[in-house]
Amino acid sequence: MSTNQENIQIDTIDAGIISALSADGRRSYADIGTEVGLSTAAVHERVKKLIERGAIQRFSVQVDPEAVGLSFTAFVAIRNDGGAHCRDIAPRLREIAAVQELHSVAGEYDFLAKIRTQRARDLEGVLVQIKSIPGVARTTSTVVLNTVFEGQPLKLGTTSDDTANPPSRA
Repeated sequence: MSTNQENIQIDTIDAGIISALSADGRRSYADIGTEVGLSTAAVHERVKKLIERGAIQRFSVQVDPEAVGLSFTAFVAIRNDGGAHCRDIAPRLREIAAVQELHSVAGEYDFLAKIRTQRARDLEGVLVQIKSIPGVARTTSTVVLNTVFEGQPLKLGTTSDDTANPPSRA
């Protein structure tokens, strides 16, 4: 995985390939090639280069949390007490299985974590784990009542007014 944070330039065909794979990582290169106007080999080569450049970091599976027993979601804001640096706290949070996402944020808190558990009462145990990390001063939890959508695929090359149309070919 690339750690280079500079903006990677992609053309409209690369954008189409990334959008197609983002929507369904199992799509064949032949199918994607038909969509973007390239041969299977050309799509394969472009995907290889996108991986090498760090534009594509990994291929993964999106799991329905409820189907695997994780029906409770909360967002937990975490504040550092100043006794430990945030870069020392983050690896400890990564070790907690219930922490699905962690974002460093600006404002009153230092981190925002997405937590998934089986039940609401399981959140208490996760909060105890989080609060036991040296440097964590306090947490504030927001419980999710209903998830309207999440994990939306990237739709590169589209505008907010034109999200249904794929990127144009150059």
